[in-house]
Amino acid sequence: MEDLNISPHSGDDKIFAELKQIRKLLSDLVGTSDLPAKEKFSREAISKAATEFKKMQIERGEWVENSDVDKIIKHAPYAPAKLLIEQFKFKNYFKRGNTYYFKKKDLIDLGKELKKKNINLEKYEELLRDKEKFEKYIESITNRDDRKSRRFKIPEGLENIFSEPYSPPNEELVRNEIKTLMEEYYKFDLSEYVDLYYNKTYAVFKYIYQWDKYLEPKLPDK
Repeated sequence: MEDLNISPHSGDDKIFAELKQIRKLLSDLVGTSDLPAKEKFSREAISKAATEFKKMQIERGEWVENSDVDKIIKHAPYAPAKLLIEQFKFKNYFKRGNTYYFKKKDLIDLGKELKKKNINLEKYEELLRDKEKFEKYIESITNRDDRKSRRFKIPEGLENIFSEPYSPPNEELVRNEIKTLMEEYYKFDLSEYVDLYYNKTYAVFKYIYQWDKYLEPKLPDK
């Protein structure tokens, strides 16, 4: 904002004085009252004022730091900025330094919607990580450079070793097999060990078991 060259005219002394007072109050608010007139309302000064205003809002509790989101949304993973922004298209946030801040009211509303849909944010993040690892693994084994990965030599004269193609199982057989698996899942209460997602088409183990937990505490010496 350029400096205003205002000069009093006859009968306008009071208005002129009020304008000068408003300018002074604005420069005090922005925190630039000690700067030259042309710098008081520069882009840098306004940016500084906006930053300070955001700081005041944070201090008043209107914004929630990334690491404190779990205080608003139960079962949220630690520092879920990437999850909220990429997966849930969360809009009301800003970044200061390396820290994200989210609008508290919007976090509360999101938490209510997640509760309605029975979505556990922490489990959802685990599922996304598991899918990402699986997809990367599949990509790694399907996009290899044959010139680098081929480390073999077919014996000379080796050919015509094959089997006649078989008929794949029909749809009914596959559905019956899936039905049997689901019956066993409920019969043996395998939900204690496995979570099902995406309409029960994707399974994730809850724990990683180690064989040593099934061994005797002490083994006899040989």
